[in-house]
Amino acid sequence: MDRKTRKQLVEGLNRDATLIAARFSLRYRAVEADRANATSRYGICYSDGTIRIRLRHATTGRPLKYSSLVNTLCHELAHLRHFNHGPRFKDFYLRILAYAREAEIYQPSRPRRAASPPALAPRAEPAPPPPASPPRRATPPQPAPGGGAVQLDLFA
Repeated sequence: MDRKTRKQLVEGLNRDATLIAARFSLRYRAVEADRANATSRYGICYSDGTIRIRLRHATTGRPLKYSSLVNTLCHELAHLRHFNHGPRFKDFYLRILAYAREAEIYQPSRPRRAASPPALAPRAEPAPPPPASPPRRATPPQPAPGGGAVQLDLFA
């Protein structure tokens, strides 16, 4: 990734972070690109408000989609309020992500739909089901030899 592209991505993330942070009364210091060889995480939030986001895929080295970067940004912004991954963090992260969608900051691609199957000739009416046979009844309990426990014969 060239410097110009990297700079544009980081500027866009900072712009979007400013909008999201203002909406949720969060204070962050800066959004920065993580080091090029970072492979164990997509982003990290430091206690001083610095957020670092990995811009490339860990194994292929290809640039990540902007929507993936925004998703990571929302996750890291949620850590500014909850510095863990507990239930309150998850709820807050989902609220931030929902706002980012509404504000059209987070726009994940929609899965491709399979091609429609070719039109088929209309089917004939299905045949009515055969009449139901009467339910089988269990054999009444038989006393066990010697007057012990009763055994049901369900498979007579």
